[in-house]
Amino acid sequence: MISNQILQNTIDGLKGITRIDLCIIDTEGKVLASTFPEADSYTGSVLAFIDSPADSQVIQGFQFFKIFDENQLEYILLAGGGSEDAYMIGKLVVFQIQNLLVAYKERFDKDNFIKNLLLDNLLLVDIYNRAKKLHIQTEVRRAVFIIETGREKDTASLESVRTLFGPKSHDFITAVDEKNIIVVKELGENEGYPELNKTAKVIRDLLNGENDQQVHIAYGTIVGEIKEVSRSYKEARMALDVGKIFFDDKDIVAYSTLGIGRLIYQLPIPLCKMFIKEIFDGKSPDDFDEETLTTINKFFENSLNVSETSRQLYIHRNTLVYRLDKLQKSTGLDLRVFEDAITFKIALMVVKYMKYMENMDY
Repeated sequence: MISNQILQNTIDGLKGITRIDLCIIDTEGKVLASTFPEADSYTGSVLAFIDSPADSQVIQGFQFFKIFDENQLEYILLAGGGSEDAYMIGKLVVFQIQNLLVAYKERFDKDNFIKNLLLDNLLLVDIYNRAKKLHIQTEVRRAVFIIETGREKDTASLESVRTLFGPKSHDFITAVDEKNIIVVKELGENEGYPELNKTAKVIRDLLNGENDQQVHIAYGTIVGEIKEVSRSYKEARMALDVGKIFFDDKDIVAYSTLGIGRLIYQLPIPLCKMFIKEIFDGKSPDDFDEETLTTINKFFENSLNVSETSRQLYIHRNTLVYRLDKLQKSTGLDLRVFEDAITFKIALMVVKYMKYMENMDY
C-alpha cells in the first residue's frame, strides 16, 4: 500500500500544475491526502459512491473517481469542479496513482524475494523463476552489506540508505530483522573490493552524520550468480560479529580480511577452553600485567622485530629481551620463535573470543 505521505506529495504536485483541488479517501471513508481543509465533509458522499455501480460521478461540485488495483477498489479520488477539464485531470490523476500502485507492488514483491533469497528460504528453481518474473538479472556480480546503526527499527536510516542508492539503481535495500539494514549491491565488470570499501565509507559517513551512535558496516565476498547472494550475506554477518571481537577499533570490516579470526569464531567453547588449559596449564594469557601485554602486542605489530619494537616502546633493546625471557619462563613460549609466537597469538585471540561469547550469554 502506498504511504499517505507519498499520496500527499503526489496530489500536491499535481495541484501545483493543474490548480484543481484534489483529495484521496480510502474505502472506509478516511481522508488519506487532501489539498483542501474541508475534505472530511465529503465522507458520507464517498461511502455512498463506493456502493454505487458508477466508476465516476459528479457529486457536490466534485468529480468522484474510483481507483482500482487489479479489480480491487483501493481509493476514491475527488477532483474539484464538474467541468470537462476537471474530469480529464481527474482521469490523469487516477492513472498516475494506479501506476504508483503497480510500482509499489513490484517493489514489495522484489523486497520479499530478496529477503527470502538472503535467508535461503527459496528452492533453486524458485530463485530463477521468480527472478525472471520480477525482471531481476541472475548473472551479474553482487555483494552484500550489513549496516548496524545501533538502534532497532531504524526506519529513518533505512530510508536514507534507499535515497543514497536511488530508486533507479539495480541495488536492493531491505531489512531481515529489526537491528540491521541490508544492501545487495550490483557491481560493474571493473568494480571490485576497493569500490566496495568506498561504498561502505559513503554509507558510514552518511549515517554517522544523522545518528549519535557509531555505525558498523560489514560486507561479504563478490558473487557472480543470484543463487550465491545468500552466501555473501552469511559472510557479511560473520564479518560483523568477528569484527566486534577482533577488530573492535574498525567500523568497516570485510569478510576477506578476517584471516584466522573467522576460524576461531567457529570453534566450540569447550574446545577453546581445552586449548588454553593445555598450552598455559590452566592460566590465561590475558592475566599478564599491562606492561607485558603492551610489549606482546607491539612485538606482534612489528612482525617479531626486536629493534623496531624496542624503538617504538622507547626502551633499550636489552630491556625488551629481558621481558621476552621473563615471558618465556612463565609460559614456556619464546615469542622470538615463529611457532611459539603463532601459538601465543592464537591463544590471545581465543581468549578474546571466549570472553565475547560469555558476555553474549549474559
